[in-house]
Amino acid sequence: MSITVGKSVARVDAFDKVTGRTKYYEDRMPAGALYIRIKHAEIAHGFVKSVDTAAAEAIDGVVKVLTCFDVPDIPFPTAGHPWSMDPGHQDVADRHLLNRHVRYYGDDVAVVIAENEVAAMQGVRALKVEYEELPFVLDVQKAMEPNAPQIHENYPGNILKHTDIRKGDYAAAIQEPGLIKVEGWYDTPTVQHCHIENHGCYAYEENGRMVVVSSTQIPHIIRRIVGQALGRPWADIEVIKPYIGGGFGNKQDALYEPLCAWCSTQVGGRCVRMDCAREETFVSNRVRHAIRFHIISWIRKDGQLAARKVECFSNQGAYASHGHSICAKAMGSFAQIYPCANMECDGWTVFTNRPAAGAMRGYGMPQASFADEANIDECAAAVGMDPLEYRMKFIMPKNYHDAFSGNTNYFDSFRACLEKGRDAMDYDRRKAEFAKDTGSVRRGIGAASFWYNTGVYPISLETASNRMQLNLDGTVTMQCGETEIGQGADTAYAQMTADVVGLKSYKDVHVVSCQDTDITPTGLGAYASRQTYTAGFSIRQTGLLLKEKILQYATDLTRQAVYNMDIVDGNIIRSTDGKVLISLKELAMTAQYNAAKSERITAESTFTIRNNAYNLGQQHNAVCVT
Repeated sequence: MSITVGKSVARVDAFDKVTGRTKYYEDRMPAGALYIRIKHAEIAHGFVKSVDTAAAEAIDGVVKVLTCFDVPDIPFPTAGHPWSMDPGHQDVADRHLLNRHVRYYGDDVAVVIAENEVAAMQGVRALKVEYEELPFVLDVQKAMEPNAPQIHENYPGNILKHTDIRKGDYAAAIQEPGLIKVEGWYDTPTVQHCHIENHGCYAYEENGRMVVVSSTQIPHIIRRIVGQALGRPWADIEVIKPYIGGGFGNKQDALYEPLCAWCSTQVGGRCVRMDCAREETFVSNRVRHAIRFHIISWIRKDGQLAARKVECFSNQGAYASHGHSICAKAMGSFAQIYPCANMECDGWTVFTNRPAAGAMRGYGMPQASFADEANIDECAAAVGMDPLEYRMKFIMPKNYHDAFSGNTNYFDSFRACLEKGRDAMDYDRRKAEFAKDTGSVRRGIGAASFWYNTGVYPISLETASNRMQLNLDGTVTMQCGETEIGQGADTAYAQMTADVVGLKSYKDVHVVSCQDTDITPTGLGAYASRQTYTAGFSIRQTGLLLKEKILQYATDLTRQAVYNMDIVDGNIIRSTDGKVLISLKELAMTAQYNAAKSERITAESTFTIRNNAYNLGQQHNAVCVT
């Protein structure tokens, strides 16, 4: 039985965070960094005709003014997705560092670089921008109409992408006599992540290379995007990720790292800093996709789904960012959580003149779950069933298998969750009690289910690399590219490392939390609930390699065969009787300073993950309304 995994333990970063010792990007800022402030467009759609910079340049402390007419004509993607060698699978490159074609109120059209923040802000206010205004469109379905304003030239009807799912024969299935039609439209709103720490970064050139320090979830991916945006080899870019104060998906995007890096090149490689204000996080970072759903469920008198039609209209905003992947993920859930033999599903991701939508926790599933669960409640009402009982009867069964992802629901977890929630909420008693309410104040109780799967396989690459070294005191230092962003990943990594190597405590593992792309093994970052799952494979693989190397070295010291030894509680023991042969500390010191055979014991490996797992659960709520 593991002495670390499966236990609730104190977080490895808890003390430093609660005492204010943790270093975030601003805490690492070099003295004398220049300030960058952005001039955001004040129209929803149009073109920049000119920018009068004279007044801004005359302000004391302003070093440089750069406009959309100065930037290189290099379009680049921003989504925090693994790169693909297949051009058809690569993210849409529709961004420029600054934009002549304004596509939303808040678009980036110019920057002022100054010695201090006040001068930079005064410089921005002094800029005079002349626009050619164009009609704009904000509603997702109106943007698809024939006469709607065209936001991107290469996307007729403003449709970034359309995909569908076809299962069975929907048209034939709805001809079955006696079916009940349950139809509804369901809208989810735009949401911003509101992490405590706003996005920020700084950049400077050193020895002919660009160094970017950023509050990001995806340092290795940011390196690639900065290289693409600047037209430089990716190896020219070094990205350092310190501790970050939350991200929730907003920082799973290249926000201002490319612009910050380019600004540094325009002032001789000096250090420049980009600090987003809270307003900018709402307007000019990323938001959650507002998705409109149209659902038609055809049900039999016992409530069983005979056929379903689902349409999803995803409001992408002005730029592609993560694009259609959110809508596609949302649409794919309908065929799984409440299986139905006959389905027609269509999803459209559509450009509008609103702030760009990107990743946010759940990646389309909160939107889909709201719509699906609302429709399922209406299905239950249509046949006179209790909503909880309806879910117990028709939700994803044990051994359900999804052919696309390869996932199998090995346990009847949905029903187990429903039962647990039912008991915890005292559902049956409360429902009966609330049914007696009269007057203007009424109480209600309900349940809703959700579904997700871990990681991005098979849609995209899933890989994790790991490095471990045995320290001279018998502890282990561990590095990986799957980032800690406040969710506790580093603690899970320490627990898993201690478990697989055979250390006494997770506190004997030093997790290098601040990734540096020059040093840290390649990892894809924090998103898709993937860190513990994907990093776990590489931690186990690398830990076993390290353990093997330790035991190999121990053979000369103990005269025991590798197969006859193990590591338990930080000691190398004889497997047959548990006798302690030598401690890891003693072995590490001997290995390092052995005049006859000096060795630094390390291990590194990469694991490519070709599966994922279901995450699922329920929420139960009691409410009071007037």
